[in-house]
Amino acid sequence: MDRPGAVAALRHAVAAAGAEIEGTRWCVALSGGPDSLALTAIAANLRPTTALIVDHRLQPASDAVANVARDQALKLGCVAVQVLSVDVGRAGGLEAAARQARYGALDAARDGMPVLLGHTLDDQAETVLLGLGRGSGARSIAGMRPHDPPWHRPLLGVRRALTHAVCDELGLNAWQDPHNAEPRFTRARLRHEVLPLLEDVLGGGVAEALARTATALREDTETLDELAHRHLAAARTPDGALDTAQLATLPAAVRRRVIRAWLLDGGACDLTDIQIRAVDRLVTDWRGQGGVAVGSGLRKQRLFAARRDGALKLHTEPV
Repeated sequence: MDRPGAVAALRHAVAAAGAEIEGTRWCVALSGGPDSLALTAIAANLRPTTALIVDHRLQPASDAVANVARDQALKLGCVAVQVLSVDVGRAGGLEAAARQARYGALDAARDGMPVLLGHTLDDQAETVLLGLGRGSGARSIAGMRPHDPPWHRPLLGVRRALTHAVCDELGLNAWQDPHNAEPRFTRARLRHEVLPLLEDVLGGGVAEALARTATALREDTETLDELAHRHLAAARTPDGALDTAQLATLPAAVRRRVIRAWLLDGGACDLTDIQIRAVDRLVTDWRGQGGVAVGSGLRKQRLFAARRDGALKLHTEPV
């Protein structure tokens, strides 16, 4: 398996990442595409590997694609293979709903093992551009973490071209997802239109530069998050509210992270920078305004953050 060229390069990347991953076994999320197929080929030769194949059932003959991936995983030396069929909703758009269903299925099937994901440096660059376009703040632009247990992304430092080369070297016939070329999907347009244009206009190296930006911002964000969690403990009142007097003394970047962590602890989800800043104004620009609605998983109620008696408190209201 350890031979010159693309295979050896990818093996080095996965082995280096594996040094940071606990356990003697792991899973690989396998779609059958070149990134995950190349990763599976390498991973199965480093540790006992279970391939987890999610069938989103969004395309004709998706079960046949999953079956081919299953057969490939077994030939590559995986000790076990599971095909996970999921129902994809439409909340938040098709891409977001598919991602939620996929991660839920992988988490339920991994049996306590870490899961390797096939995201590459190119995927990271696309994620940074998505974050920039949405104006979601530094956390979004910081992109994906290499290690976010149980999820691990050993290919974040390599280009997509390397995984294609690995498949060529090993004679693997990778599945080409037609959704990756459909312009109705934002990420597909970034991949095929926006990034090539930026590479042309800026003279190349854009994907690598975006990935470096993500790394730098992630390091800063993690440091600020650590500070925020310390201040969260100090500002939290016995009933779980937040003391606005203590919050007001904090630097803005730390204060908003304290608010974000508090909201998440209280059941909020899918928070946007706009929502967090609106709650922040309950501390910094208090004029007696009403509560701020924030995202949550509640179906028949809405979650609000409001200021009462010098503290931020959460409450729900029926939809």
